[in-house]
Amino acid sequence: MAKVTPNPPDADGHVSRAQSARNKKIDDAATRALDFYLKPKPKNETSDKPNTIFRIDPEVDSECLLANLSENLASANAMISDLAFDLDGSRRHIALGILQVIEVSELLANRVLDIVEVR
Repeated sequence: MAKVTPNPPDADGHVSRAQSARNKKIDDAATRALDFYLKPKPKNETSDKPNTIFRIDPEVDSECLLANLSENLASANAMISDLAFDLDGSRRHIALGILQVIEVSELLANRVLDIVEVR
């Protein structure tokens, strides 16, 4: 018993323009999909690591960065102050040491913010 092939090739080898266009679209889509997964784009050496969540815009000026730094230190100061006064013994001394480092850093940031040149 002879097996009938489901899609016999065309005897004349002619493919319509519409079929040719569809085949080209499918081939292009397959090539793009394979290139996306198998040929990753080279990493830009100036960009941050792709797994970095938070990034600082390079266009932000120094004054804005220092103001945000100062506010962050003030928030850390408030949090560690609240924590330090709920602790006893050596844990309290550690928290107060951290508090002092934060306060000195806040003073330094505020001083730099006072003397920074605004563009």
